[in-house]
Amino acid sequence: MACIRIPSEDRVMDDPESIRRFLLPFGIHYDRWPVAGRIHGDASQEEILAAYEPEVEALKQRGGYITADVVNVTPDVPNLQAMLDKFNQEHRHAEDEVRFIVKGRGIFYIHPETTDPLFSIEVEEGDLINVPAGTKHWFDLCADRTIRAIRLFREKAGWTPEYTGDQIAANYQPLCFGPNYIHERGIRVEQAIAIA
Repeated sequence: MACIRIPSEDRVMDDPESIRRFLLPFGIHYDRWPVAGRIHGDASQEEILAAYEPEVEALKQRGGYITADVVNVTPDVPNLQAMLDKFNQEHRHAEDEVRFIVKGRGIFYIHPETTDPLFSIEVEEGDLINVPAGTKHWFDLCADRTIRAIRLFREKAGWTPEYTGDQIAANYQPLCFGPNYIHERGIRVEQAIAIA
């Protein structure tokens, strides 16, 4: 289940309805889709898309999306860090970023254009998120560096990152990286608890 963190307010939300209400003014759509028993762990892209066809088709109709695919990222992906470095810097897209998480976890950081504080949305299996076109954000994986997600597009060219040049992302480390990441960085546990 998703979790929202607002670091400047030391605030955390993990109730789905509270998350929906919080994200709505930012134009971000959040939902949960059932996952238990729908696919097996090694399902192919075709099997995943077939299992979620009713939901995907409804999203296509509602959002004007024309295509869907499945991205599968694991620690074994060649040049994984180089790929992640394209998305862990603040950027925008010319079209919506729509993701349904089938497996794994990741974290979106949203940097509102308004005076509202920066916040993160940690997503995991069963979470659907739609970050609207033009929203300043960045994305990173969690500790297991694994994510499998259905992606929807109006056109793939619109999904190219447009970097803002702001280095703000360097000030935020994914809290979902967990104790191994914290230990490797030499952060004392008391510090980790204070920032979580």
